[in-house]
Amino acid sequence: MNIADKTLNYVKSITAQSISKAGSGHSGTSLGASAIMLALFKDHYNFDVSEIDYLNRDRFVLSAGHACPLYYTLLSMFGFDLSLQDLKNLRRAGARTPGHPEYGVTDGVEVSTGPLGQGIANAVGMAIAESLMEERFNSVGFQIINNYTYCLCGDGDLMEGVAQEACSIAGNLNLKRLVLLYDANEVTIDGNLNLANRENIAKKFKAMGWNVIHCRNGNNFNACSRAIARAKKSDNPTIVIFKTTIGIGTEKEGTSAIHGYALSKEEVKAFNQKLGIYEDFFIPSDVRDWCVASTRQGKLNHEKWNQDLAIYSNSNPDLYRQFMQFFDRKRFDVEKLAKNCYKWTGMSGREINKNILNEVASKLLQLVGGTADVAPSTMAFIDNASNFLAGNKRGRNIHFGVREHAMGAICNGIALYDDFIPFCSTFLSFSNYMLPAIRMSALMNLGVVYMFTHDSLMVGEDGPTHQPIEQLAQLRSIIGLNVFRPCDAQELVAGYDHCISRLGPVAFILSRQKMPEIENTSYKNAMQGGYVLLPAKKDADIVIYASGSEVSIALEVAKELDKKYDVSVVSMPCMEVFDKQSSAYKDKVLQPKAKLKVAIEASNDCSWFKYIGSDGLFIGVDDYMFSAPGEEVYAKAGFSVKEILKKISKRLGKN
Repeated sequence: MNIADKTLNYVKSITAQSISKAGSGHSGTSLGASAIMLALFKDHYNFDVSEIDYLNRDRFVLSAGHACPLYYTLLSMFGFDLSLQDLKNLRRAGARTPGHPEYGVTDGVEVSTGPLGQGIANAVGMAIAESLMEERFNSVGFQIINNYTYCLCGDGDLMEGVAQEACSIAGNLNLKRLVLLYDANEVTIDGNLNLANRENIAKKFKAMGWNVIHCRNGNNFNACSRAIARAKKSDNPTIVIFKTTIGIGTEKEGTSAIHGYALSKEEVKAFNQKLGIYEDFFIPSDVRDWCVASTRQGKLNHEKWNQDLAIYSNSNPDLYRQFMQFFDRKRFDVEKLAKNCYKWTGMSGREINKNILNEVASKLLQLVGGTADVAPSTMAFIDNASNFLAGNKRGRNIHFGVREHAMGAICNGIALYDDFIPFCSTFLSFSNYMLPAIRMSALMNLGVVYMFTHDSLMVGEDGPTHQPIEQLAQLRSIIGLNVFRPCDAQELVAGYDHCISRLGPVAFILSRQKMPEIENTSYKNAMQGGYVLLPAKKDADIVIYASGSEVSIALEVAKELDKKYDVSVVSMPCMEVFDKQSSAYKDKVLQPKAKLKVAIEASNDCSWFKYIGSDGLFIGVDDYMFSAPGEEVYAKAGFSVKEILKKISKRLGKN
């Protein structure tokens, strides 16, 4: 038996043992895709285990995240900081080998995956980022950026809409260093693939502009390696279709029964005997040496890259200076930007954002992104930066098309590549399409900026399908996402400061209508998430909390109430940031001793009750509205000074 086949057998054995010991996991793909993954790691994947995040490394995304036991086995065998004991702890609490790959938990894992299709879109984002860097910084004789992005996917991945959206974009943009490794075992959880899907994948990908390579024996190491080598020579993104057998070597191979099955101890023993293996969790020295040879080559590749970069710095000093500036976010003075916010008084939220976006983009080349085919409406566009196209990889404006879900997941991939600040934009009502990708941003704490415009019933004539009501509640329910709904430029700058400072993903909720001028707003106060905008004269009888478009109406209501009561108004641009402040600060802002606490927001978000209490008054939206001019819809929903005063008076009368 040659060393490649021997190693493959040990990969299968250790993987099966890990799943068996855990008592749960996915033996099917973990065994069926083992030859593909071993060929990738051994012959093609460029990495350095001593510095796993060096810039020009290849990226690998396991979109079929349930196959992580195989992934962990290979990471361990090729020298990443993952021991055999870690493999034995698969799926245990606190282990570095969780049930699906998690970014920041396991050495070498580039992205959290598991929700099918997301990983493919992440890989497209990484390939876009590589193309941007390659076009911007490479020079004649110096390929400073030329890494590949590999992604292993399965039949289930390719059925997900987000994957199809992303693959269509990748073909249109001609991302030539993107290689999709398709484990085509034609079996899903429910049974044979043809129960749900009979499409011709090869023709479909050719139609989307991809190069297609077939590997008829996807369970053979050499055949897999040759197919990947061919893919790397393509001038287009490439899908390699590997015909494999799910759960190969087990009694249940080729059937859906092996998909999420953990072999028993007896079944593992029989499986190992077929492989000629009689040890538990053991790697022979010749197998280890064969793997480590590729690991050493990866380190040499990294050292060669460092040497080339040093020569590049002398040969291309201006380009090298720009290259180093790309990683420097401190060059942008947020406080200076805040001092100039007066220039945007009286503009709509989307107009203010357009101006701030361009101010930031002029200093930080890391800022790239685009919209889901609504740039004229959301105004999320970098002026004089050109479009990112197949023929212009230098452009910073990405046209995602009407593909919101892929847009969000691709931006996650861009953020993961290295130091980019990706943004994406659509109407707030369409944020629903993107929720799985936004959740993954939050899980990985990625600095993605979501710019959602048309933030309230003021959308008007487009009717209830376009009028956001429940979207704020949905976004605020995502743990780790900071939702900024600013009432003016000062508060929006605070949101930008948040993402520039690498404090996680941010969603900007922006108005289409013009925002009235509001006095005493503060960038620094808004950095606390919420603050007293209008203080009480002494001790507030009534406190009114509001966000964004409703802050101005809250101030008008307070002005009327002030004739009889001591009233305070609190602006709450970001609940998530405010909730992290000290108890003393929160009490100072919330003023809990007030007789009545009122929250005003054009949403149905019950989050406000944590501030106003069960006895408080929430003036929100409790039904879908109708098509009419925005002001008419807004007023009909009760957002007028007169109607709000009526509700407050009624509540005070009961008290």
